Formats: sequence, C-alpha cells, structure tokens
Amino acid sequence: MPERVHSVDQPTSSAIAAWADWYVRMGVSACIDEPGEARAAMAADLPPSLSEAQPALLADLPRVPVRPSPALEPEGAASARAVASACRSLDELEAALRSFTGCPLAETATRLCFADGNREASLMFVGEAPGAEEDRQGKPFVGPSGRLLDRMLSAVGLDRGKVYITNLVYWRPPGNRTPTATELATCLPFLVRQIEILRPKALVSVGGVAARVLLDLKDGVTKLRGRRFVYHLADGGPPVRTFVIFHPAYLLRQPLHKRLAWRDLLQLRSAMLEDGTWPRGRGGG
Repeated sequence: MPERVHSVDQPTSSAIAAWADWYVRMGVSACIDEPGEARAAMAADLPPSLSEAQPALLADLPRVPVRPSPALEPEGAASARAVASACRSLDELEAALRSFTGCPLAETATRLCFADGNREASLMFVGEAPGAEEDRQGKPFVGPSGRLLDRMLSAVGLDRGKVYITNLVYWRPPGNRTPTATELATCLPFLVRQIEILRPKALVSVGGVAARVLLDLKDGVTKLRGRRFVYHLADGGPPVRTFVIFHPAYLLRQPLHKRLAWRDLLQLRSAMLEDGTWPRGRGGG
C-alpha cells in the first residue's frame, strides 16, 4: 500500500509504485509520452493514498437521495414482481429465475447467469448483462471484462470471495446487444429482491446502464462516477450508499480512463473503511 501523500507536487516513491502497479494490473505495458510529460501527468493525476483516507474530499461529494425508477409495465413485469417477492433467500430467487418464463431472453440464452461471489458480502456489484463467455459458464463477469474487473478488485485487496456480483438481466441478449427497456423492466424485480435479501452496505453500479436503472438517472457514467448516491430499498429498509464506476468493457476500449477507475475504487474503499464495512474476510464487512 502507498504511504501518505502530502502533496501531488511531491509524490512519495511508494505512491508512485502503487500507481505504476495499478497500470500493470490493468494491462498497460508501455508509455508513449516523453518522460517529462509522463511525470507531469503522474503529478496531476496521482491517486490518494490507500492507507490514508481523504475525508475532506469525500465530504464534498454530493449525496443525492434517489429511488429506483418505477419500471415500465411489460407483460412479464407484474408476474416477475409476484415471483420475486415470494422468495425468502437467494437460493429461492435463483431457483425461481430458472423456471421463470416471462423474459424472452431465456429462450435464446444457453443458461441462466444469476450471480457470483459471496452471498453474505457487504459490497455488491451490479453490471448490465451476460456476454458470450458468461452465457457459457453461467456466471457474471468471467469474459475479458470480468478478468479486468478481477484485476481491479485485486488492486484494492478484494476478490470474488469478498464481494457479490450480479447483472441487471440474467440471460445474454442476442449478439451482446443492449437489453431493451422491456427486458430490463421484467428482470428488475429480481434484482430489487436480491438487494433486499443481501442487504449490502454499499452498492456499485458497473457502467451507465446499471446506474440509470438503479438510480433513475439520465446522465452518462462520466458525469455520475466520483459521486455518492443513495439507493432506497423497496421494502423500506435502510438506504444503501451507491457508487458508479466505468464498466470494464469500456475501460478495455478507453484505457486512459483506467486512472479514473483507480480513483473511484479508492473513494469506495475510503468510504467503507470510515465506518468499518470494507470487506475483510469471507463473510463480508
């Protein structure tokens, strides 16, 4: 872990090493800038220390209380709510999804892709939809994007044994297209119920689509990342603080934004360390 950073103009050697290690984990193998430009960029974008939180900066971040959008009412949404609300555990919810016929994606996918990770975790990640590799394995985030997500988690001391990972929809859309509004609305009750059952201490929207569905916001991910939001449980339980990060698939296409992803994970870690909910073992927070 890097030592305390007193000034971005005079970064410590360990902070620089942590920054460099992040780039290595994210797959950066070469620098094409002149050395002087690289040092200037590092000084401008140096991340805060992992061992020292930045409470003043975090306090300035907006906290916007919002509620999940009332879903559109396609034919399968009402039945999905009835089925999901009757489930009392994640096992029951997964079993119900395996027999659920209200979403047409189930007819074209190879298998259900429900969730992965620790079912008692304090930290929950929500992506968009399964891809080809996820469809084959029946687990979220196991393709190229998933491997990058694993490296991102590892960089802040996490792995799948400490977090819970799922998606907005549970079957692969044909050709990896974006899920339609009807598909999202039909699957949303199952996600809402997952959050109610898991009761995470923090929720992470992986990508703009997940953020817009969970938080009922219209802005893109570049405007939402770096801010704090609140997700209100449908059953009236304690609100869950929510963060928005870039989707790993986007970072694979835009690797320069990996430095922002690093900052976002540090913010998440600092916020959860402040109240002792950062995942530390198999049981979550």
